[in-house]
Amino acid sequence: MNRSWPELCLVNKYLLSVSAVVFACPALAQGADDIVIADQIRPDAITVIATGSETTLSRLGQPVTVITADEIKSIQGPDITRVLERVPGLTITRNGGPGSVTGVRLRGSDSEQVLVLVDGVRLEDVAAPSGGFDFGTLTPGGLERIDVLRGSNSVVWGSAAIGGIIAVQSRDLNGVEASAEYGANESYTADAAAGVSSNRAALTLNGGYTRTDGVSAAAVGTEADGFRQWRIGGRGRLNLTDELAIVATSRYANSRTDIDGFGVNGFGDTTDVQETRQASGRVGLRYVSSALTINTGFALADTRRDYFADDAAATPDYGYKARSERADLTGRLNLPADFTLDFGADSEWTRFSSTFDPEARANLTSGHALLGWSNGRANLAAGVRVDDHSRFGTAWTFGANGSFALTDDLRLRASYGEGFRAPTLFNLLSIYGNTALNPERSKSYDAGLEWGAAYSNLHAAVTVFRRDSRNLIAFVSCASLNRCADRPFGLYDNVGLARAQGIEAELGARPIDTLHLQAAYTYLETENRTAGNANFGKDLARRPSHALTLSSDWTTPLAGLILGADLRLVGDSFDNASNSTRLDGYALTTVRASFPVTDRVELYGRVENLCDQAYQTVATYGTWGRSATIGLRARY
Repeated sequence: MNRSWPELCLVNKYLLSVSAVVFACPALAQGADDIVIADQIRPDAITVIATGSETTLSRLGQPVTVITADEIKSIQGPDITRVLERVPGLTITRNGGPGSVTGVRLRGSDSEQVLVLVDGVRLEDVAAPSGGFDFGTLTPGGLERIDVLRGSNSVVWGSAAIGGIIAVQSRDLNGVEASAEYGANESYTADAAAGVSSNRAALTLNGGYTRTDGVSAAAVGTEADGFRQWRIGGRGRLNLTDELAIVATSRYANSRTDIDGFGVNGFGDTTDVQETRQASGRVGLRYVSSALTINTGFALADTRRDYFADDAAATPDYGYKARSERADLTGRLNLPADFTLDFGADSEWTRFSSTFDPEARANLTSGHALLGWSNGRANLAAGVRVDDHSRFGTAWTFGANGSFALTDDLRLRASYGEGFRAPTLFNLLSIYGNTALNPERSKSYDAGLEWGAAYSNLHAAVTVFRRDSRNLIAFVSCASLNRCADRPFGLYDNVGLARAQGIEAELGARPIDTLHLQAAYTYLETENRTAGNANFGKDLARRPSHALTLSSDWTTPLAGLILGADLRLVGDSFDNASNSTRLDGYALTTVRASFPVTDRVELYGRVENLCDQAYQTVATYGTWGRSATIGLRARY
């Protein structure tokens, strides 16, 4: 499919000299596809996302992006998707403005095929049809880092890790931090965190509030649909001995989102409201010695969604409740001859109910082992996992990866991973449920070359990838089935096969100490491979073929003033499986600035969608135009 790139307009000569990047105000003929900023990869950074235990990035055969607290702060604002846009292979769809349903895809996966962890707790809405996490309810306030692994990795993490994994960690703090900002559409955000820390113990509490009048969720609407959320959270640690510690985390968020719906004139302005309450937490023990590391604990995640047809109503018209409880144990054993054994076991109990469905329950018990070997230059790992589900039975998963240092600066990496996603309780036992469902399965392959050592002035990487998926779960109408006796409208069934493949390229450069330039390009091909299906051979919905993000940050000689700019290009895609509705490509430019008023107080601001680009990530849903925001941060 041929697609042209956006025509460029100059923002101004000064911005160009600051950013060293040309930014686009598009007059898109056919679109430049999806875009992403490449985070500067630090080979000596430590992550647990690949093995379940602490491992340096340079030893991994799988591509991992780590986004730090400083990077989160530099992007500014309550919209976490602007932070995630720095990850190669990641695309975002949103049904309206802030707070509306927001899905994140990795390498062309469905959003529910991306596992999300917040402080080690799996956040899945088992009462939702997809079971996926809604990023519209997660704001970046109080976050320390975000780790993103691209590619299937169900060996370590189990269900839902088909497209990849996003792990979010809240901050450990010794002191007080606060920020507040005001912007377009009567948007307010305030965040605060306070913590104490010593060698023996640590405790951090954080909270925040955000609200906006928003924009109409329906593109044709004229009534603004607002959003408000308040949240609180915390994390703590108590060292019982030099080797043993108690750790705990918690998070609660209460959100209210105005949404549009279908009236007598079709989709448009309505007074519908969605209220979402999310609570999650984990308490556990961590043991660390030279030979053995063990983490064990109990986690809980609870979601309640209520829907009101009238925003003034006190009682919801309908609602859903979901809860998951999980006991887990993971660890690493250091073996002779440079071998390590990562291992784990867990059991998860889930339940859901709704206005239309009685309470349903399921249990998933799992175990895994991953054997690794490293001699400093070469690193290899291979593992296996078994999951036993109370509804569909047993699933086995395999994976392997490796990396090899060709020179001091050049590294070759490759991985093979299998993924699976268990049917949700909604898929199995709702009024549209099918108890004969099997889990979705995937096989993922990638290989890449990476140049650049830790903190180097130049980093580059290129990765080729492919994923084949089968048993994809979709809703099937009764018109195509002969087993709808107790499902008059249809039911969920394993009907889909799909392929996603492409190339990711990343570049990070520091031509001078005060200037950081980043770029990432993703080429993606997706295809419906379900034989006999009317959409066989067509593109998967909402998967742009091309993605490019450019970013720059410059610390000027003007009293610490920092100027930054981002260009996000998203190319043409299709909104539906039949490829009959096209989503035009677009380009969004953001300019940012921050200035230290004192050594503890910072003034910052940004302009998003600088060129006031009209665009949609989901057909018929509205998006923001040009908007400006100013804010203040303080730390003590």
